[in-house]
Amino acid sequence: MNAFSLSGRVALITGAGRGIGAAIARAFAEAGAAVVVAARTGADLEVIAAQIRAAGGQAQPVPLDVNDLSRLPALVDQAVSSFGGLDILVNNAGGEITPTFLETRVDHIEAAIRFNVSVPFELSRLATPYLLERPGASIINISSIVVGKSVRAHLAHHTGKAAEAQLTRSMAADLGPRIRVNAILPGAIETDALRHYLNTKAPDLRKTLIDHTRLRRIGTPEDVAYAAVYLASPAASWVTGTLLKIDGGTVDEIVPMVPDL
Repeated sequence: MNAFSLSGRVALITGAGRGIGAAIARAFAEAGAAVVVAARTGADLEVIAAQIRAAGGQAQPVPLDVNDLSRLPALVDQAVSSFGGLDILVNNAGGEITPTFLETRVDHIEAAIRFNVSVPFELSRLATPYLLERPGASIINISSIVVGKSVRAHLAHHTGKAAEAQLTRSMAADLGPRIRVNAILPGAIETDALRHYLNTKAPDLRKTLIDHTRLRRIGTPEDVAYAAVYLASPAASWVTGTLLKIDGGTVDEIVPMVPDL
């Protein structure tokens, strides 16, 4: 399936020390890409890079906080110098800010916009001259299934993610036809952090999440990673400006209507 191969490509992935970002890095490497992995957790990056190298892949860890915009030019430069170019940028780094409305302050809104919009925009802007040199280049933003939803006590986070979705569409308009820009909107993904929360603080929530998913399971980081491989590959050469939901299917019934088959 050469259309899904990333052989000869170079990818820069933020938030790659754990969870979804780490799974994307491993999947890209398995598909043939050389990967530059960035995150605040340097020790985690070394583990991911070592796993990829042990499997025969190429990986370069770069520890940094992407919220420090002054460090982003050096990150792009290091990605390019490490493997001779840049084909794919995955803006995965992000965070959640969830105070109640009366506890929310402008600082929370600005922090969410910075993390989910300003950082991916600036990194994409810096990467664009290099991406333009490589046919088939693409940018993938990791947004969230919360786009378009209204959940109490999530105003700052959901506003940031909705803005990131619009950023994706606007970037696709500006950068097409030479650079494709898409976003993945994951549903509930069982990262280590979610697993710990479900096991220790909300044991009943696991069943609720499963019951409200058509495929009757919580997602894995690999579910998102394989979607990212598709969007980065020649198989998606006619796909841009798309917000791809990876959520196991949303259940619309308020109460169960009929049993599963």
